[in-house]
Amino acid sequence: FSVFPDGENLPGGQGTAVIGAPLFEEQCELCHGTPEEKGLNDVLFGGHGTIGTDGALATVGSYWPYATTVFNYVRRAMPYTAPMSMTNSEYYSITAYLLHKNGIIGEEEVMNKDTLYKVEMPNKDGFVSAYPEIPEKYRTKP
Repeated sequence: FSVFPDGENLPGGQGTAVIGAPLFEEQCELCHGTPEEKGLNDVLFGGHGTIGTDGALATVGSYWPYATTVFNYVRRAMPYTAPMSMTNSEYYSITAYLLHKNGIIGEEEVMNKDTLYKVEMPNKDGFVSAYPEIPEKYRTKP
């Protein structure tokens, strides 16, 4: 059920930012606002270049290291009043909208299990893995 950074466990379905725009307006805008206007809850847009500064703004475009993680979180937790109530294609579309409005992908780019994990996020190198690769000499053999 969990989606990993490399795309493992991404479900079927697909979407674009064009399809995601009205879905975001209907399902997300009340709490999160728009790219132009702050909402009641977490800001999802902007913040580019602010991580590591006194005015850090952690958004989809400035903080999240993997597009797959954005999809996984949105699908599991949103909309707040009815998590997992949309189709996978709707979640791909909302994710595509978030990525597009943060300047990461084009408006018509199709996001699905074959494309989402390939998206290069601006902060992809901003985290240290909690599970670095274990050297061969320490691995147990079956």
